[in-house]
Amino acid sequence: MKNETPEELNPDKEIGRLIDEVMSSSLTDEQYRKKMQRRKEVQDQRIAQAVPEKGLIIVNTGNGKGKTTAALGMVLRSLGHGYKVAIVQFIKGSWEPSEKRVFSYWEDQLEFHAMGEGFTWETQDRDRDLDKASAAWQKSLEYIRNPDFHMVLLDEINIALKMSYLEVEDVLAGLAEKPADKHVILTGRGAPAALIERADLVTEMTLIKHPFRDQGVKAQPGIEY
Repeated sequence: MKNETPEELNPDKEIGRLIDEVMSSSLTDEQYRKKMQRRKEVQDQRIAQAVPEKGLIIVNTGNGKGKTTAALGMVLRSLGHGYKVAIVQFIKGSWEPSEKRVFSYWEDQLEFHAMGEGFTWETQDRDRDLDKASAAWQKSLEYIRNPDFHMVLLDEINIALKMSYLEVEDVLAGLAEKPADKHVILTGRGAPAALIERADLVTEMTLIKHPFRDQGVKAQPGIEY
């Protein structure tokens, strides 16, 4: 079997190998320097070959906390760059979200719509939930199609898909209409396989411990809302 040269190696595998090797305490200072130099060469080569820009479809899913929080971090970065951003919340509409008050400082850049009426066990009205989800999706399409908005966050839309309030085929068709440079973030547990397949970036939050489940601690300001 032919031995691969460093240039033929998969960059991710080579970086992983180099990280493992530099963690060894047996390396001399010179060996460490050479391996870090090689890692920089591989990383620089990857960056040089990368596509400069692409509008991404980003999915934050999984049972762990932090899906919306991570998305809001990207929203904040976009606002910091001066971009226009739209947020449409599909489920979390039964209370005034604190993040909406914070983002009011960027009124000229941000449009925020909390269009749900709370979680399904609170509304207890499937027809009304369907209507609210449909209205939120139509509002989302306006921003997805609008070239003036650099980023659109569809918060908890994955829940609406999981509950069959929306059809995944309709959402995928809507995403196909976005301008090439627009980023769209879709959050919520239970993201369907077809959406994950279409996405450019998918992160699954894994639940390991939760204060409500494990200790009976209620949702707290600054943490959950």
